[in-house]
Amino acid sequence: MALNLLVSPAPHIRDNSTTSRIMLDVIIALIPALAAAIWIFGIRAALVTCICVVSCVFFEWAFNKILKRKNTIFDFSAVLTGVILAFNLPVTIPFWQAIFGCFVAVIFVKQLFGGLGKNFANPAVTARIVMFLAFPVTMTTWVLPFDTVTGATPLSELLYVFKGEPYSLSFNTWNLFLGVHGGCIGETSELALLTGFIYLLIRRVISPLIPLAFIGTVFILTALAGGIEFGIFHILSGGLFLGAIFCATDYVTSAQTNTGKVIFGIGCALITVLIRFYGNYPEGVSFAILFMNMLVPFINRLTYKKALGGKYK
Repeated sequence: MALNLLVSPAPHIRDNSTTSRIMLDVIIALIPALAAAIWIFGIRAALVTCICVVSCVFFEWAFNKILKRKNTIFDFSAVLTGVILAFNLPVTIPFWQAIFGCFVAVIFVKQLFGGLGKNFANPAVTARIVMFLAFPVTMTTWVLPFDTVTGATPLSELLYVFKGEPYSLSFNTWNLFLGVHGGCIGETSELALLTGFIYLLIRRVISPLIPLAFIGTVFILTALAGGIEFGIFHILSGGLFLGAIFCATDYVTSAQTNTGKVIFGIGCALITVLIRFYGNYPEGVSFAILFMNMLVPFINRLTYKKALGGKYK
């Protein structure tokens, strides 16, 4: 009996995943954090998020329209960029500054490099850093939960403790886990972010290697510096969970091999801890991710397994 064999070029392993499906899964995973943000900071958290999403989608549509490129807004990558950028902003951020950040993320970091898949760095992370440098006052003004009064973030308080200064912490582990403290819109509730993380793992959208290496290394280093409780406080503070789960795992700008993912996560953690302890700014997650994004080509090069009988070009 004759067999009809189909011969085709690689790749030979296929599945039903599409860019839009992956982006939608990540957006769904961020919904618990958005709900927590609205509960903690009020309806303005939703408003800032909506403004960022609409702005990112508009800038991507307009850029492609002007350059007569294919319309890519339906891959939902611009929507995801808007949500993640909003989650990295204080709830009190002026709307025009949020729109400026969206312009930087979509036009300068993404589209000028050729669009999705060609950007060297995470658009939302890079835009946050640009905004921090351009608007240092509004980007570091934190509103306390359920109030309009500004106050310090847990990381600021932990820095006083690390320096050995007399200081009474205003939070506990439970407050940090639920997110009842000052911070950016989408970074405070670790419970909500972990819920999204579990969803992404179930959907097999991301690998757990980068988040576990990132968060685990931060815990080890900070625990060695100040004890177990100090380490727990550090991993539950700031944008560590948001950055490790939703920014550092970006398909385009993170390492591709399993070994590379671990190296990438550990590298992010080392830079984060150094900045938290010795920098002028108590948070270092965004700077760490951006720096490691630039090292990804080298990490991939060093960790790719050579095929039997093959050689690198």
